Amino acid sequence: MTASPVQSARELRIFLNFPDLVYAQNSYYRAVDADTARLILTGRSAFCSHASVTPYLVSQGQRIVGRFALICDERQPEFLQVAYFEAFPDLAGLAELILGQARANGYSCKKVVAGINGHLNYSAGILLDRYDQAPVCGLTYNPPYYPEYFQSWRSQTMASYRFPVEPFADYIHSQQDTLDTGGITVRRLDKRRLRQELRIYTELNNACFKGHPYWAERSPEEDWELFRPFRWFLREEYLLFAEYQGRPIGFLLWYPDFNELLRKGEEFGVRQLLRFKHKNPIRSFRFTQIGVLPQYRTSEATLALVVNLLPAWTSGYQYGEAGFIFEGNVECLNMTQRFMLRAHISRLQPYRRYAVFERDMD
Repeated sequence: MTASPVQSARELRIFLNFPDLVYAQNSYYRAVDADTARLILTGRSAFCSHASVTPYLVSQGQRIVGRFALICDERQPEFLQVAYFEAFPDLAGLAELILGQARANGYSCKKVVAGINGHLNYSAGILLDRYDQAPVCGLTYNPPYYPEYFQSWRSQTMASYRFPVEPFADYIHSQQDTLDTGGITVRRLDKRRLRQELRIYTELNNACFKGHPYWAERSPEEDWELFRPFRWFLREEYLLFAEYQGRPIGFLLWYPDFNELLRKGEEFGVRQLLRFKHKNPIRSFRFTQIGVLPQYRTSEATLALVVNLLPAWTSGYQYGEAGFIFEGNVECLNMTQRFMLRAHISRLQPYRRYAVFERDMD
């Protein structure tokens, strides 16, 4: 078994299309990150201005049996990413082969990390369970044998939390008239100024998540690329900003589970947009991100943002799914559980679990 860097347009097409082979008999896989992957792996993304991306194909004889990319990001110099990993089962020594390739290339990083595809905002985590369900949009999916390839590496686990909408909606309605925000206001995204609004989103991300595991500074151009494929699906209520005295202090991002629009092998396009606008079949949504500047975390900013999430509670959705959340992030886990208990929902257990695997380069 050998790993060789992609050196031609033909090999890059093989790399990009390899998931079609891995998931040929799997009805749950959704290729939701295909657009971002193409940008990053072809070097056209703003992300590549500060990161080197080298895709590899893994072969057994004449047969392609796997793929991965090594990403070295100057904003995270302490570790090397093993990204966009896909492989057939029963490939003994595959993780060692990847590690050997990383060492042979002379990277100065101290660690190798598998399970992050460039940045946390793109996708992260190798799925550990719920293989018999399609993922919620924005969360990863893989076959059940992937964690076995990295079982000798250390892991940091993450989880998503799924909850029924109806009791939460009742709680939110009960809070509307009594909430004292102390001068904090909440407004929706202004789509007419989308690029400017995404700049605010980026600035808040960088300020709110500094110090978060595996977090790296973002640029507005990177987040524009992330949102751009979904701009026709984007509605103003999906991105909320909390403000105090006219200054942004927090945000909340949510969106419907657009994966419910996709059938096997489909990517987002006109057909899915028409299905969404004229016959919306979506019954779940993803509670994606909530961030408040550190100096305002003891205020009612978080509650104000959640209360203003009214369309999610009143538009026919049956379930919401929050996360992913690192299981070592006690503050975020406690906030999630606190809201659930306030809504008279019993203490939630993780619904889907994921892991990021790492080991020392030496």
